[in-house]
Amino acid sequence: MSLPQDYFERVYAGVLGKIIGVYLGRPFEGWSYEKITSVLGDINYYVHEKLDVPLVVTDDDISGTFTFLRALEDYGYNKNLTPRQIGKTWMNYLIEEQTILWWGGMGNSTEHTAYLRLKEGIDAPMSGSMALNGKVVAEQIGAQIFIDGWAMISPGDPEQAADFAKRAGSVSHDGEAIYGAQVLAAMEAQAFVESDINALIDTGLSFIPDDSVIYYMLNDIRDWHAKEPDWRKARLLLDERYGYSVYGGNCHMVPNHGLMIFSLLYGDDDFQKTQMIVNTSGWDTDCNAGNIGCLMGIKNGLAGLSTGPDWLGPIADRMYLPTADGGRAITDAVIETVHVVNAGRALQGLDPIAPKDGARFHFDLPGAVQGFMSEDSITTRGTVTIENVEGYSEYGSRVLALHYQRLATGRVGRVETPTFTPSLDVSNYFDERGYRLLASPTLYSGQTITARVLASSENDHDIDVTLYVKHYDLHDNFQMLCADSVTLSAGQAETITWQVPDTKGYPIAQVGIQLSAQSGASGTVYLDYLTWNGAPSIVLDRPYDANAMRAAGVERPKMWKKAWVNGFDTRDRLTDADSWSETYRLIQNVGRGMYMHGTCDWTDYQVTATMTPHMCKAGGLGVRGQGMQRYYAFLIDDHSFKIVAAFEGEDIVLASVDGGWEYGREYTLSVRVEGNTIQGFVNGDLKVEATDNENRFIGGGISLIAEVGRIGCDHVEVRPL
Repeated sequence: MSLPQDYFERVYAGVLGKIIGVYLGRPFEGWSYEKITSVLGDINYYVHEKLDVPLVVTDDDISGTFTFLRALEDYGYNKNLTPRQIGKTWMNYLIEEQTILWWGGMGNSTEHTAYLRLKEGIDAPMSGSMALNGKVVAEQIGAQIFIDGWAMISPGDPEQAADFAKRAGSVSHDGEAIYGAQVLAAMEAQAFVESDINALIDTGLSFIPDDSVIYYMLNDIRDWHAKEPDWRKARLLLDERYGYSVYGGNCHMVPNHGLMIFSLLYGDDDFQKTQMIVNTSGWDTDCNAGNIGCLMGIKNGLAGLSTGPDWLGPIADRMYLPTADGGRAITDAVIETVHVVNAGRALQGLDPIAPKDGARFHFDLPGAVQGFMSEDSITTRGTVTIENVEGYSEYGSRVLALHYQRLATGRVGRVETPTFTPSLDVSNYFDERGYRLLASPTLYSGQTITARVLASSENDHDIDVTLYVKHYDLHDNFQMLCADSVTLSAGQAETITWQVPDTKGYPIAQVGIQLSAQSGASGTVYLDYLTWNGAPSIVLDRPYDANAMRAAGVERPKMWKKAWVNGFDTRDRLTDADSWSETYRLIQNVGRGMYMHGTCDWTDYQVTATMTPHMCKAGGLGVRGQGMQRYYAFLIDDHSFKIVAAFEGEDIVLASVDGGWEYGREYTLSVRVEGNTIQGFVNGDLKVEATDNENRFIGGGISLIAEVGRIGCDHVEVRPL
């Protein structure tokens, strides 16, 4: 089956619909209909400000959906991808009790229960089976909330979508939970080619047993809809026959799946009304609203998201995907759309797309802003507004228009997009609510930013354009570094490049464009694309004197440490490392732990660190890391030096020589990775070298590794070759 002509745009609408629904329903997840209507009234728009919470949040519905789909990429886009392989993907990207899932414990959280089964060595689908975990646990909602991606890679192919949904859902669920996931996935896949809601429901039902609860319930709902025009009265019937009082556990599939179909039927094919019904009705609001938002986005396209209030402006495409691959955490709806579309294309045997030669920010979809917002929208100064427009691109596609107005003398206008956690307060809020934002920055010192800008031909003056970054400082506030400005006359285009200066180990939080002109000037600059490349040049020491700050009673900065993703089982103690002499104390009780940093854009580079083994089975450095179970490592114990490729929890030894280290001695370790060659050095001497003819890992970040014990670590640096 060929891909729809508007596949790229329809997937983007589906991704946007998903995150709109999640952000809309998240602040009151779990509330009853009665509480929602009495406290908030009908939910016609975002209510986060009423409840004093952020709008763009970390959430399992978003992070699980787009992370577990990576199983396809990681296993070569094989249409025969197995439940076991999807389960291995869980184990690679999840960090226990930190990322993606609700970690509610064995027998309480379905996904946590499945994770513990996988950790025990029980592969999927047995890990999620009713036989092992019981009927109530196995039939909760999670099989459905993560399922949208499998539909979006199967446009017009509901059979493939339902099949993938069953395989993916079986990692953690069984029974009615699988049936609900299959119905939804089939409906979403068919929505690329079918617009009638009842026809979509028929498609979904065709993939599940006709004696299942889901099958009976959906036909009951259709019957109520035909007879009762008032959705509030019909909701009472749904609650009475299929509600939480009938189907137990923390969040059962049956009531919530029913509420989604109910809202679709009563929503009159209107995005706002459908979201109002599904959210006002309560239960698992963010999950239900996210799934329905995705389906309606696919079905009605971007136009369907624009018929009511401004859903898109406040979120500005922003998303978080916190996983063990921290460099993927700060992302946006356009970036994730490209990943989804390329997975769908790969399954069709088609080459991937790379808009504007693979630029990170390319604005190549209608309305896309990719996280860019005016700094003035934060400071309320109002000098720059942004707009996605057609034309003005050397690629013949869309650009981001920066409209500036009445720039006063000495004033500038700025637009910027996040490259890391937005603030310590936001990060702490995420930690407290149970869905942490584990992230590494996406941009680093030593990398080269490239941007193409064009001054409007209608400007009647010159305009100065400057690239800048904002990084955290000693007090976890922003400091700004600027490139040299470029002056553009009307109609002039320039491609600007800038190598990011040293930020002294502090993470970069924003990248942006600054505009300045003569007093009172107004006009437009078009940003065609902005991207960066190259290996970083960074030193990751503790960037302050801990003893001096402690003696002065000054709060020590935290954001530099939050730029690391902590995969050790002693993670809480690592946050108090100021009391220790070394910058990083690596402590692992069982198996292998890792402290991870960087992005999958890093390819050829060298990492160096000083390590002192105190008592440990082994330790060393990882390179090209892509999670907890996908990386190369230079490992040392008391009798050998090894280069390994870690995959699915096992080490593939690429090279090994006799040797080793002694406890209590300090060593300078380095790993150099170039092409498919990995070299391990100790105190400047080459100890072991390996070639991976399979090229398992093309790019990825670094890790500090310890197995069963303690290692002290200082002076970590990453340099280009």
